[in-house]
Amino acid sequence: MARTTTPLLHHHAEGSPTAPPLLLGPSLGTSLALWDRVAPELSSAHRVVRWDLPGHGGSDASLLRAGATVGDLARQVLALADALGIGRFAYAGVSLGGAVGLHLAVHHPERIDRLAVLCSSAHFGVAAPWEERAALVRKEGTGRVAESAPSRWFTPAYTSGLAPRLVRDNRDADPEAYAACCDALAAFDLRDRLGEITAPTLLIAGRDDPATPPAHLREIADAVAGSELAELAGASHLAVAERPEAVLGLLRAHFGQGAARGMEVRREVLGDAHVDRAQARQTPFTARFQDFISRYAWGEIWTDPTLSRRERSMVTLTALVAHGHLDELAMHVRAARRNGLTADEIGAVLQQCAVYVGVPAANAAFAVAQRVLAEDAAG
Repeated sequence: MARTTTPLLHHHAEGSPTAPPLLLGPSLGTSLALWDRVAPELSSAHRVVRWDLPGHGGSDASLLRAGATVGDLARQVLALADALGIGRFAYAGVSLGGAVGLHLAVHHPERIDRLAVLCSSAHFGVAAPWEERAALVRKEGTGRVAESAPSRWFTPAYTSGLAPRLVRDNRDADPEAYAACCDALAAFDLRDRLGEITAPTLLIAGRDDPATPPAHLREIADAVAGSELAELAGASHLAVAERPEAVLGLLRAHFGQGAARGMEVRREVLGDAHVDRAQARQTPFTARFQDFISRYAWGEIWTDPTLSRRERSMVTLTALVAHGHLDELAMHVRAARRNGLTADEIGAVLQQCAVYVGVPAANAAFAVAQRVLAEDAAG
């Protein structure tokens, strides 16, 4: 007899499969489209996996039954991660998706590297309203809750963008699966376990959120040691759709740690003296550019293990010679030495440049490199 297998949550993956994994969870009534304005940007540094709730988007409605719990959803997320070969991962979730993240951080701390909880709660109020909504949806379908969704999800000013798509997702959700998600929210209460969370945690609240007001996120922040709370003005329950740029910036800082790691690598390759001078020259006008360099060039590109630092130095020297950036070339000749290239190997790179870039460019580059190598030998 053929074995039957439980289907996985529908999901969409983007970014390098070798990048650090980041799973993104949705809110009740929405699909993975909720993350459309944020996930592609996060995928530049992460293996981003978005998933749909049962009966939402592309996920099979049979994955969740009446009386379901947030723990049931968390187990399905772990099954998805296991199927994708993902062990430990970062996680961000909105509302019900955020509750799943809290559950994972408490019950499966070995799987959660870093956590972000957006417009969510450790307890979504008394059970009765959720039970009433579940009964309504089981009886009439999702039409009425979809009609009222904008008032719960968005500020009055937000009527375009992802709003029509997300309301349509709500209307298209399977009633039984939607109701089972309501059952899970009705039963969820993790308030007495929050102190057990050890993963670095970011809480994001929409100041105009009627469903999970900032006080709900503040309660989590007060209980989780070392956590950080950000409140976004002009945002309601689906802040990730309404204020994507602000949410993206917060998530990048929390998950990527790109600027911090980038600064570390930048100092290792270029030396403290150079970086200190660059930092001393930083002004409010150049601060964003300096952050970009540290976060992207050094925190993402130079940390990619595909090429060694020696190889990256060779590529960088060639590019600088080709474009005539001689001041930068001097800096990267020193960097190449720190990355393990010998003087002879640097000379071989410049010789190669003479063939493919041009003799005049290589001639100028040899002069710069000779001066730098002589200074370093004398110093």
